Amino acid sequence: MRRKSLAIAVILTVASGCDNVGWGGVDVNLKPPRTKAELAAETPGPAAFAAEESEALPELPNGPILLAGRRSGSEATLTVVGEIQGDAIGAFVSDSEVRGFRDRFTAELLAPGSEWVLFAQGVRVGRLTATSAGLNEEYCVPRPTISGVVELVPSAIGVELLMALPAQAASARAYNAYRVHRHNYDQRVASLTLADEAIPRLGAAWPPDGTLSIRADIQAFQMVGAPREAIAATFLYRDQFGASADSAGAYSLFVMGNASAEEYQRAYTWYRPVDSEGKGAPRYFDHLDWDGDGTEEVLLEVFGSERRWFAGLAQRSGTWVRTFEDSCLRSEAAGG
Repeated sequence: MRRKSLAIAVILTVASGCDNVGWGGVDVNLKPPRTKAELAAETPGPAAFAAEESEALPELPNGPILLAGRRSGSEATLTVVGEIQGDAIGAFVSDSEVRGFRDRFTAELLAPGSEWVLFAQGVRVGRLTATSAGLNEEYCVPRPTISGVVELVPSAIGVELLMALPAQAASARAYNAYRVHRHNYDQRVASLTLADEAIPRLGAAWPPDGTLSIRADIQAFQMVGAPREAIAATFLYRDQFGASADSAGAYSLFVMGNASAEEYQRAYTWYRPVDSEGKGAPRYFDHLDWDGDGTEEVLLEVFGSERRWFAGLAQRSGTWVRTFEDSCLRSEAAGG
């Protein structure tokens, strides 16, 4: 059955020879001009120019590009996360590393008219045709963006967060039922239990008013094939999401739990003390099987003191691990 989608908005010469002339004590050697044949032999041909041009152009990714962003009204603006490399994402190259990369990347891969398949909560929910390209400078390495009108299936009409893959790489993916997931009381309690267990184990400072007072975000989400919803929560001690100065003794704690038959089990923990690692507060963005291997990955958005970056989680040998983190530390080392 063909899945119906809903367009949120409608738009849509010296004589020959050689003479030696004495002139005021200066010997002047007059030579005839070079023939056309001689000039042709010294002029690089088209192949040489093509080779030079090819060597000067920065190399572009070979794999599909993952985008992530938000919808506002009938349009969405999506930011480049990077090239999909299995369950990880390749770091986005800065212009200081490869000059001209970003401009060529945008012109060839994000041109107006490029088509993208949209996903939310791990399922295909619509499409976007790029109408313009821009630059998001909120990230450690400024990242290209695209904007365009979205077309969504009716059930996803209220979706805000979106991930996208190029149509040529994802057009064969099937639509699945989209459902909004909202955390409930038991899941909120479970997130606190996971934090209560992690803080003393990690040697982190205990919040005087308890873990509830520092929980900054909690999300429930359904992984494909899982019996129940999973949860992800971020706890910020003397810290906050968004650009802010480092605070002594501050830390962020991200926990993720998988639901067993009766309770939530710790699936992944990321503890980041500001004093030793600098500010970096991770928050769950969304999940998607971006490499199409049947196992879903999780995309995180991490907030530093001035900029933000992406990180990702994936299951390897049954264990959740951080597979990439395109942090500001890398861009600073590269001079980006």
